[in-house]
Amino acid sequence: MDDSDREAVLRARSLRKVYRTGGGDLEILKSVDLEVKRGELVSIMGASGVGKSTLLHLLGTLDRPTAGELAIRGMDVLSLPEVELAAFRNRHIGFIFQVHHLLPEFTALENVMMPAMIAGTPTPEAEAVELLSRVGLEQRLHHRPGELSGGECQRVAVVRALGMRPQVVLADEPSGNLDEGTSQVLHHLIRELAQVYDQAFVIMTHDRTLADSADRVGKLEAGLLHI
Repeated sequence: MDDSDREAVLRARSLRKVYRTGGGDLEILKSVDLEVKRGELVSIMGASGVGKSTLLHLLGTLDRPTAGELAIRGMDVLSLPEVELAAFRNRHIGFIFQVHHLLPEFTALENVMMPAMIAGTPTPEAEAVELLSRVGLEQRLHHRPGELSGGECQRVAVVRALGMRPQVVLADEPSGNLDEGTSQVLHHLIRELAQVYDQAFVIMTHDRTLADSADRVGKLEAGLLHI
C-alpha cells in the first residue's frame, strides 16, 4: 500500500492551549495542526518548556484544548463526555513516558497485561509473551521491575503501551533516562513496532538521533508546529 493511501488516524486542527494564571493568560500553544497516518512515525522536537508535553496531553485526550479540533479514528473525541472519553482513550491510545511507571509488585508479563485486565478485555497471555519476546525479554517475563535494568523496564513500558493494539501511540521523551547504547536499541524498536503493527507513533523528544529515525520531523516553537 502506498503511504498516500494510508488512513489518517489522528487529525488535529488549530489546537490552542491557554492557562489562566494570577499574572494573566499564558498561551502555550497558539495553533497546532497535525495529521498522522497508520504505520507512520512522527517526531516533534523543541526546547524544554516549549510545550511538547502539553501537546502530547492534548493529543492523548488527557487534557482539553482551549480551542481547536481533534479526531482519532474519525471520532470527534472532544465531543465525548468524560466517561466515554476515558474508555475511548484506554482502548485506542497508548502512552510511553520518560519514566516507565511499571507497577513494582507485578512481573513484566503482568504489567503488560494489566491495562487490558482493568478494561475488562484481558490480553491473551500468549499474545503478551509474543510481544515481550519480540523486544528481547522472553527470559525476563516473570521478573519484577526491581529485577530489571532501566532499558528493560522501558521496553516493558513500550510493550504495555501496545498491549491493547491502540491505533495511536504517544511517547514523551521515551529514551530520556537511558544511556546512548540503550537509547539506540529503543529507537530501532519503536521504528520496527510502528511498521509491524501498523500504528501511528507521535514522539516528543529533544534527541536528534531519535527524531531522525522518524518518517517526519516537526519543530514546536513559539506555540506553532512546523512540519
